[in-house]
Amino acid sequence: MPSTRELIDQARAREAALAQVASLMAEARGSAHALDGTVEVTVDALGALRSLWLAPSLTDADPVRVAELILEVTRLAMREATQDSYNKVALQLGEDVTWLIEQLSGQPAPARAADDDPGMTVEEFQRQRAERLAPPARRTSTRPPSNAEDDAYFDQASPWTD
Repeated sequence: MPSTRELIDQARAREAALAQVASLMAEARGSAHALDGTVEVTVDALGALRSLWLAPSLTDADPVRVAELILEVTRLAMREATQDSYNKVALQLGEDVTWLIEQLSGQPAPARAADDDPGMTVEEFQRQRAERLAPPARRTSTRPPSNAEDDAYFDQASPWTD
C-alpha cells in the first residue's frame, strides 16, 4: 500500500499533467477540404478557426450553398482536431486517462465513434495481400493465339517461348 507521501506525489503529478491538457488541445489542429477543392479549413481542438481558403469560383456560387459547404468542411476539420488532441493527450497522460477525459467531456474520440468505419478485418487484409503477392498465372501454351492481322507482329517482351 502506498504511503501518504506517495499518494500526494501521485496526485500532484496528475494535477500537473491535467494542467497540460488545455495547452495540448490548443496545439492540436485539424484540416479538411471540400471534395471539389473549393474550400479548405484548419481549426484547433478548442474550436478556433486558424485558416479558411475559398476558391475564386465561389464568388458566383449560391451564398447559402457556400455557407453550408464551409460549415460541413469545418465540422470535418473539427473531428480531425478533436482526434489530434486526444492523440496528444494520450501520449502525455496515457490511454486510460484520455478515455476518462472522453467520458467526462461527453465527447468521445472520433476514432471510437460507433458510426466510424472500422476498416477491414485482419482476415480480409491477409486475403487481399495474398492475392497481390501471388505469382502471376503462367500460360501453358508455347504459342500465342493466332490472329491473322498480328501474325507479322513480334513483341520481345512477350512471355511466349518456342
